[in-house]
Amino acid sequence: MNSNQSILNIIKETIDLQSNSISDLNKYINIDFVNSIQLILKSEGRVIVSGIGKSAIIAQKIVATFNSTGTPSIFMHAADAIHGDLGLIQKNDVVICISKSGNTPEIKALIPFIKSSNSNKLIAITGDIDSFLALNADFILNSKVEKEACPNNLAPTTSTTAQLVIGDALAVTLLKLRGFGSKDFAKYHPGGSLGKKLYLKVEDIINTQEKPEININSNISNVIVEMSEKMLGAVVVLDDKKDIKGIITDGDLRRQLVKSLDIAKVKAKEIMTKEPFVINSNIMAAEALKIMKSKKISHLIVEQNNKYYGVIHIQNIIKEGII
Repeated sequence: MNSNQSILNIIKETIDLQSNSISDLNKYINIDFVNSIQLILKSEGRVIVSGIGKSAIIAQKIVATFNSTGTPSIFMHAADAIHGDLGLIQKNDVVICISKSGNTPEIKALIPFIKSSNSNKLIAITGDIDSFLALNADFILNSKVEKEACPNNLAPTTSTTAQLVIGDALAVTLLKLRGFGSKDFAKYHPGGSLGKKLYLKVEDIINTQEKPEININSNISNVIVEMSEKMLGAVVVLDDKKDIKGIITDGDLRRQLVKSLDIAKVKAKEIMTKEPFVINSNIMAAEALKIMKSKKISHLIVEQNNKYYGVIHIQNIIKEGII
């Protein structure tokens, strides 16, 4: 039976092998990388990324990264391309073909059609710069690795990691050169937590129907009823002009119950926290969460047009996936 240490050694050896191979890719960075970036930047079409086998899976990931960072891209499986999907490629598209050997039958069958149909420019990501793919490409991005992490040097492991890293390097370079910023990320990631951090405002998630408020001269029984009905664990104290004067939380109530046996005569103004933290309804929810964490509080009073708008609880933000 293998010992725990032998298992750990294999895992560490695999990670070290892949890490060193990726670092070695810097030796192959040349003018073809620059020309590939310039080609994609100037293109009026899309980037079509194709591959076969494990390289096809890497191609799909590169396409996803391109699309999410502002480079319109489509995945085309090399085998499907020669059976009808070649029609995906339009006149101004740039094609990236990924293959470790660069000599698979599907790649050899595909390349002549790419070159002849619309004279599309072809970028090769391959580990063999003398392969059929490399010799027919306009630009060659060398993804050579000395050894696969597989002990038999057969299963694509290190080589596919190298392909992935080159794809990420292209995407990040394009992103930076295009000035792709946080607002662009929000546009392309509206449904995830990343997008919500960048575009979701407090007014988008606050429930103005649950707007706990109490007059400054109200007694504690009124405070308890209002707090219970609105279920936010706090009430905002307003004066007769509806101006914000303070806040009472469920913690304030508990402390008052411990301190006083005769609470019936206690007024809201006597136990409220004066000058509470107030935010505008149009600030980002992520910023509101940051304020709560820094102040170690669970509620923030929200105003709009200098008028009381509602209360936001920390859980209102967290349940949106913003943490």
